[in-house]
Amino acid sequence: MRPEEAQVLIDEKRYNELRVRLQDLNEADIAALLEELSRENQLRVFRLLPKDMAADVFAYLSTDVEQEIITSLTDAEATNIINNLMADDAADLMEEMPASVVKKLLSNANAETRRDINHLLKFPEDSAGSVMTVEFVDLREDLTVADALDKIRRTGIDRETINTCYVLDNQRKLIGIVALRALILSKPETLIRDIMEENVISVDTLTDQEDVARVISKYDFVSIPVVDSEKRLVGIITVDDVVDIIQEEATEDIQKMAAIIPTDEPYDKMTPPKLFKKRIGWLLLLMVSATFTGKIITSYEAALGSYLVLTAYIPMLMDTGGNCGSQASTTVIRALSLREIEFRDLGKVLGKEFITALICGLTLALANFIKLQIVDKISATVAAVVCLTMIGAVISANLVGCALPMCARKLGFDPAVMASPMLTTIIDAVTLTIYFQFAIHMLHIVM
Repeated sequence: MRPEEAQVLIDEKRYNELRVRLQDLNEADIAALLEELSRENQLRVFRLLPKDMAADVFAYLSTDVEQEIITSLTDAEATNIINNLMADDAADLMEEMPASVVKKLLSNANAETRRDINHLLKFPEDSAGSVMTVEFVDLREDLTVADALDKIRRTGIDRETINTCYVLDNQRKLIGIVALRALILSKPETLIRDIMEENVISVDTLTDQEDVARVISKYDFVSIPVVDSEKRLVGIITVDDVVDIIQEEATEDIQKMAAIIPTDEPYDKMTPPKLFKKRIGWLLLLMVSATFTGKIITSYEAALGSYLVLTAYIPMLMDTGGNCGSQASTTVIRALSLREIEFRDLGKVLGKEFITALICGLTLALANFIKLQIVDKISATVAAVVCLTMIGAVISANLVGCALPMCARKLGFDPAVMASPMLTTIIDAVTLTIYFQFAIHMLHIVM
């Protein structure tokens, strides 16, 4: 159903027909439809949804729409939504809501929901504990397959997933896992201990969410158990949460690489004043740092005065150096994020980047020399200065571009901070210094 069709049904007050058509849609598609409607109509359409579907749709909505709807519902309607949301989704909602609204929602929620939400809210932001869900299927090792399937039938409807069940001992310590497939294919009288997998990979509640995503990606899991310091199972993280984590972390890295203070607020919700606050700090810093480039040019006025033609090639050399540095830093930052390299690999990375830069630099210099001689028709000596600078700029840019992110990681900083804008400022200064030193010595300029 398109938003225009829904709007016609609303305008003509054909709510029964709209309710029937909504029930044929996927919950995610209904949420996307609601996002396209006006605030007033969002609430009107949401109230048409059956109670069991409303919570599922609500979980797919953007944060601001969730807040708008939950604060407009009656206490009874809001309580129904909170009680039927998965605990991790409810906790995420509570983190974004004003304290007064959170207090009201929690006071009306049932005891189990309130306990689960409070449990999740106590963990640090971006940790495994903060993104996990406490709705999972747990089994005892002495159960038979028949008993286990009976338990899944009784409790599975309220669980995040039943594809993987977790085997716990009397202290709720995780001792194994068993797949639903194994349960279905085993004989009813078989004991869980005989079919469970004991080599369980898990994460700690304080594990960073980015590391959780990496583990799930490495082992192709659809869910992973989360244990506390005593190895007791406290929750699970499912692959749908990991997709959100990957998107969030990638967005944060992209923003940092562009010298923007990270935010999880959608762009279409950001006002110009908010965008200004996110960008101006780094812009001021980079503007001030770029004055070093001007000072270098000023200090070599004699060289430029003797050979004005040198001025024409400054932008090309600076841009080429900046581009090479960005390529190297982006490649290394990505490798660091995927744990493909560590700081101990710095020597190997520098060696690889040096060889790559040398080949690229020679290729660019040769192409540039031909262009300078045929098109620009400048002297061979000046062309040599430009081309040798090209080689030096590419090599230095690659080395700086790979070394800075790795050193930043070693010092505990986010490597993404060392990308494009900051890196370009540094490389510009290095390129100009190389350029003018070649010019002074090869053109015999007296300073």
